[in-house]
Amino acid sequence: MIVAEFIAVVVIGYLLGSIPSGYLVSKRKIKADVRQYGSGRTGATNVLRVAGGKAGALVMGLDLLKGVLAVVFAGLIVGGDYLVVGGFGLGALVARVLAALAAVVGHIWPVFLKFRGGKGMAPFLGGLLALCPPAALFGGEIVIIGAGLTRYVSLGSIAGAVGTYAILVPLTIMNGFPVEYLFYTLVGVVLIFIMHRDNISRLMSGRERRLGDKAEEREPPVNPDSGSTG
Repeated sequence: MIVAEFIAVVVIGYLLGSIPSGYLVSKRKIKADVRQYGSGRTGATNVLRVAGGKAGALVMGLDLLKGVLAVVFAGLIVGGDYLVVGGFGLGALVARVLAALAAVVGHIWPVFLKFRGGKGMAPFLGGLLALCPPAALFGGEIVIIGAGLTRYVSLGSIAGAVGTYAILVPLTIMNGFPVEYLFYTLVGVVLIFIMHRDNISRLMSGRERRLGDKAEEREPPVNPDSGSTG
């Protein structure tokens, strides 16, 4: 029974993360697929560039909520039950962490949009907000300050993710915070770095889009079966 509960929280977390907030909001706001513009992603930053500030803020809130809800549902489903693996009891905290990570994965690779979604930062912070509010607020402040000072949202996001891990290291060692939080932020940082690798390349070459820049329409993909040789 407990194994089924753990599977359920991961599946629910993934499906919550897969809800295409950015796609749905942009479709309603501008009657267009946000993936056809800018970065080709469905995250709040691309929606902001395509559909405006109100749409971007709404998507940010909805994407944060996906991470929060994944954690809440996991706690309700597993409750006080434990899954024993190798002599270790894995309880609600582990289930909540797995659900939050599943929401991040679902946001990045959503089943409803052929596995192309956002870059994971908002649901990552949402999950952390439900797990460990102080670390989430610290990371969120770094995102806001970093993006505000540099005008690069990608740089602020990367710095914010790293900041959540950095603050949890001393909190875990000296204040006894659960090591599961540290694991969550470490995996989250790795995923966010992977998803921002193109942004890192553009930052290094000076070609990264700044906050306030409009997103240009993307070139349509070349159809290899079209017979065109141009």
